[in-house]
Amino acid sequence: MSLKKDGIMVILSSPSGVGKTTLVKLLSKNKNFYTSISHTTRKPRVNEVPDRDYFFVDQEKFQSLIKNEEFLEYAKVFNHLYGTTRTPVIEKLEKGQNVIFDIDWQGADQIKNKKLNYRLITFFLLPPSKQVLFDRLSNRDMKDKLIAEERMKEFGRDVLHWINYDYVVINSNLDECYSKIDNLIDAEINNGSKDYDKEYIRKHVENLTS
Repeated sequence: MSLKKDGIMVILSSPSGVGKTTLVKLLSKNKNFYTSISHTTRKPRVNEVPDRDYFFVDQEKFQSLIKNEEFLEYAKVFNHLYGTTRTPVIEKLEKGQNVIFDIDWQGADQIKNKKLNYRLITFFLLPPSKQVLFDRLSNRDMKDKLIAEERMKEFGRDVLHWINYDYVVINSNLDECYSKIDNLIDAEINNGSKDYDKEYIRKHVENLTS
């Protein structure tokens, strides 16, 4: 358990298209969390700003960071590499700043396995239905049904990792989802009561995967 003066780590993971990045930005802004910026080998999307949304690097630079053991976690997702460098995260935590991560289940597993001496709270986000998720993916800037279908295939595998997270939250409505996560974080920090029904989540996952 970390000392009280240290920051805490909060991980948000989800299948592609569920709204994880939007929620991370809201939590960062409203709760004054430092958002861990990942390195990635993919190209920027429309409206993404280099060094603010991601550090966009080439394969050679990414492999160099791996070789030098600079990553707290890294993973290959949809043929692109993503990773979180250790130094800026630890520096923030040691200064008492809370850090939030926008990473997938592979990265979350790696950070948990590191057993760092800081408190960690993990969240997995789910869509209200597969149809809603497909509609969200199809409306992205890519406008490509084939890519949406590829993401949907991956969804069937990603969703199975919900069981490894502290909390699973359904993003039916952005404001309600944000409020749920916000309340659970506060309850964890202050040892308060938690409004969380794991059996309800289990049934929702069964509906999503049936």
